[in-house]
Amino acid sequence: MQTNRTTMIKIFGHLAPDTDATCSAVIWAWYLNDVRKKPAQAFVLGEPNSEALFVLKRWGMDVPALLGDLGGDDEVVIVDTNNPGELPANINDANIAEVIDHHALVGGLKTKSPIKITVRPVASTATVMSWLIGRDLDTAPDAIKGLILSCVLSDTLEFRSPTTTPTDRTLAAKLAGDLGIDIPAYAAEMFAAKSDISHLSDGELLRLDSKKFDVGDKTFRISVLETTAPAVVMDRKASLMTSMKAVASEDGVDEILLFVVDILREEATLMIPNDLVKSVAEKSFKVAISGDTVVLPGVVSRKKQIIPSLTL
Repeated sequence: MQTNRTTMIKIFGHLAPDTDATCSAVIWAWYLNDVRKKPAQAFVLGEPNSEALFVLKRWGMDVPALLGDLGGDDEVVIVDTNNPGELPANINDANIAEVIDHHALVGGLKTKSPIKITVRPVASTATVMSWLIGRDLDTAPDAIKGLILSCVLSDTLEFRSPTTTPTDRTLAAKLAGDLGIDIPAYAAEMFAAKSDISHLSDGELLRLDSKKFDVGDKTFRISVLETTAPAVVMDRKASLMTSMKAVASEDGVDEILLFVVDILREEATLMIPNDLVKSVAEKSFKVAISGDTVVLPGVVSRKKQIIPSLTL
């Protein structure tokens, strides 16, 4: 099936867009437009988080438009996810042309013809894209290099996450050198932006960086708040735990699991609002819980440390 070159390719990542989902769409739109000469536009499926907004502003890039109704004739590229549950409800009606990701395969996507799928075991989708872009990355605008660097630093928590690979480190060092960026200083700016939650309601916080996941016969919304100021989140503990029941009901899940990740101390605090969450936490992380929180030393990654551990 030949691609109609006059068709505008729509590029987008997952719901609750973070830095990697937001900026990877922008990066790939640049590559398709400027290098491959294919009309393309980046979109988001919701308001990007505060870190993503900071990164876009820092590099002089516009916030992608919100994706509207997706039609059956739309040609799309999916980035930073392959999970239909994190995409528009009618995603399988669209003409999916490509998937670029770094997560485990979930299944459920259906395509109208053979497509290109690139999934690599690295820390960010932008890292995967750097490999696909190849030598053209050397001549990319500083803004595109800055977005790629930001995605790597965000998804690796400045190399603290166990998802970090030597490829991510090498790429980040190369881009930082090209841009004259001091990685620790820039990462601190990013994480400070991510830690500003003053403008968010409890419901927005619980959905901000979250994914639905089935464990046995239960469905959980697994929320992760990465911050350099965990006390700001924990000051809202009572309100957040009270809000969990309503958010779970609205979202059609059984429970909310909220992990507050302290980036600097490299640990997560899980809020324990009820006996079910307590039971899941004790069985999953082999801990004894007596209060309404539990600290999990060394746990910073939802993908590698939280989701694989969950059990009823």
